[in-house]
Amino acid sequence: MKLDPETLQQIVGRTLDHYHTRAQAFWEGTRHHDVEQNIEALLRHILAAPPFTILDFGCGPGRDLPAFAKRGHRAIGLEGAQALADMARSHSACEVWQQDFLQLQLPDAWFDGVFANASLFHVPSQELPRVLRQLHATLKPEGVLFSSNPRGNNEESINGERYGAYYDLAAWRGHLAAAGFAELEHYYRPPGLPREQQAWLASVWRKEDRP
Repeated sequence: MKLDPETLQQIVGRTLDHYHTRAQAFWEGTRHHDVEQNIEALLRHILAAPPFTILDFGCGPGRDLPAFAKRGHRAIGLEGAQALADMARSHSACEVWQQDFLQLQLPDAWFDGVFANASLFHVPSQELPRVLRQLHATLKPEGVLFSSNPRGNNEESINGERYGAYYDLAAWRGHLAAAGFAELEHYYRPPGLPREQQAWLASVWRKEDRP
């Protein structure tokens, strides 16, 4: 069933309120997560000469922005929840844009890479094609998109107070291909566990020219 604009904004607002009111707890619960594998998966596929300009899409409280900055890259965060965006600026000293995922205002052909770590699954499925096209447009030619999402069987729902969409690999490939991306690699996380215990699907994509 197609959701009307008011319902979409209610879903987004409910999810953002969850993160805004629990910002400190979210920071404490995620600050030590090791996502080095994901950061390196993005960076190694970028063809441009460094330093790169990276968009951390859904940067949360800013854990990963310093990892890019310490490597000499220009990292810009994008976060919808005000409290998390404020924390990200404080924790990283990087530029952070506060933007709702469904009301993005992104510059064209600006970024060498987009790091969407645990963020795109919050985009309602009917809006995902548009959001992916916007990420495609904000990447420079042959730019790279990294995504990591909790995997599932293509269901979506409000889980507690947060909306989530949970795709399998085939469905995720279909969405990215339709938006103009070519797959570079994918893997499941956490590493070293049996597949049934790897709840996250990570994938890396290159922007292709669109007719």
